[in-house]
Amino acid sequence: MSAGWLRACALVMLGLFSVSALAKDKTAIVIGGGLSGLTAAYELQNKGWQVTLLEAKPSLGGRSGMATSEWIGNDKTQPVLNKYVSTFKLSTTPAPEFVRTPSYLIDGVYYTAADLATKEPATAEALKRYEKTVDDLARSIEDPQNPAANNTLHALDQINVSNWLDRLTLPATARQLVNQQIRTRYDEPSRLSLLYFAQQSRVYRGVSDRDLRASRLLGGSPVLAQAFVKQLKTIKTSSPVSSITQDKDGVTVKVGSVGYQADYVVVAVPLRALNKIQMIPALDAQHLGAIKGTNYGWRDQILLKFKTPVWESKARMSGEIYSNTGLGMLWVEPALKGGANVVINLSGDNARVMQAFGDKQMVDQVLIRLHAFYPQARGSFTGYEIRRYSTDPSMGGAYLAFGPGQISKYWRLWERPLQRVAFAGEHTDTLYPGTLEGALRTGQRAASQVEDLAAGKSFEPAKVVPAATAVAAGAVAAKKGNFFTNLFGGSSDDEKKPEPVKAPEPAAPVAPVPAPAPTPAPAPVEAPKPATPVKAEPAKKAPVKKPAAKTEAKKAPAKAPAKKAETAKKAAAKPAATPATETKAQ
Repeated sequence: MSAGWLRACALVMLGLFSVSALAKDKTAIVIGGGLSGLTAAYELQNKGWQVTLLEAKPSLGGRSGMATSEWIGNDKTQPVLNKYVSTFKLSTTPAPEFVRTPSYLIDGVYYTAADLATKEPATAEALKRYEKTVDDLARSIEDPQNPAANNTLHALDQINVSNWLDRLTLPATARQLVNQQIRTRYDEPSRLSLLYFAQQSRVYRGVSDRDLRASRLLGGSPVLAQAFVKQLKTIKTSSPVSSITQDKDGVTVKVGSVGYQADYVVVAVPLRALNKIQMIPALDAQHLGAIKGTNYGWRDQILLKFKTPVWESKARMSGEIYSNTGLGMLWVEPALKGGANVVINLSGDNARVMQAFGDKQMVDQVLIRLHAFYPQARGSFTGYEIRRYSTDPSMGGAYLAFGPGQISKYWRLWERPLQRVAFAGEHTDTLYPGTLEGALRTGQRAASQVEDLAAGKSFEPAKVVPAATAVAAGAVAAKKGNFFTNLFGGSSDDEKKPEPVKAPEPAAPVAPVPAPAPTPAPAPVEAPKPATPVKAEPAKKAPVKKPAAKTEAKKAPAKAPAKKAETAKKAAAKPAATPATETKAQ
């Protein structure tokens, strides 16, 4: 009797243990094998979840760059990135002084910032004036997570950066360099919202270039991606997802005829790739509009290989070199096995112009420009690698770069889950879109949201930035001679007060709208001519989203409708916030 009772108790306890074990067996699917998806999968797996990662392409790493090294910021500017570099024991070396500020290639002549001040004083002075105006613009944003806090700021979303630059009347060379910096960090100035540019400038305001390029990550971001891959248990490549079906019990993800079931899903793919996935139940009109209507910065990346350096020796390695001849941003570095490489980022309309060219034709066009200034270029050239993010249908560009009117419609739209689906990716980050930091932070955030959903927490539907209603904002904007009257056309006390900006109607869900059509541009010519100013992702990540570093903002008093903004350092340090001028997520 006693033995039978003990046996029965043992069976009951075993059954209870089995039920308990099953209850703790939490499952998640992560769609997308870029750095944000890898981060989400890694964090969930570490918390005891069974995770399956699905990647459409044969390889992992997403938009990781092709450079053999990458400059990264310090703990102050990129805390999440540095945490993983330390966790995975990745190799870094301190950055030399000469890479910590941008340099320039003007008509084939290499200039450091110091060179520019002494040899091209007019250009240097114009760039300083531009930087001060950007600083004034940045100071107008009190809270970078709520950039459209009043009517006047909200109105900046209707203006493109190129029109704003026109008011500065910069000399031709300075304007070409500014255009190149902006298109490299975001997109063509004519396609970029002034509010987005101001918000990103606010994020990096007061952040030194020295902090943004503090060390060199040997092997670049692909090394970081591989470190995540080694930790994950279940990865399926060449697995493009066709549909995601949610119900009260879980989620089913279809890859061809195969269905994967889980409790929750993290979608960590660019918006253009999300457009190819059927969502059941369907997304609302606002989300569908964001998928098709949100601008992405265009970038193509070319790695040219040479037997020996053909450029000036002092330009042997720089964090970033901006050219006024349509070459894009250059990133010079030694080859791993001798020789020398130069990575060239063709961005904005420079990349759009090249979309009809084959890879070899594109490389030839770049070599034509290099050869004009460095006659040894063709003789020393040994080969190339190329990544065309712009024409990849799953990317549609390189990184988020809000166009005019898009913050008003889509700000923070992808930050909250929809039922059992959480979203990650640089485009879902508020502070550091287009950057490695932003991608990693959103992976962490999505993993945390899945944990919260499993614990029963509900998330309110994402809200579009409401049209500002503060009457005081209009009054402040109407004052004579302040930053905003200068911005909108007035600059002296003798001028009439500008009309207060009319408060836009509250944004309602919008139907899908087509992405802006590329502006036609002439085909590249053999002889490189200085680029004429044109109306111009990341940038993240710099304010001019990423991966270029922000120019250190100059301190200057100015009237603004908002309170003094807290330092960008403080903003970057907020753990709850999700990115600025470090390397762009490739």
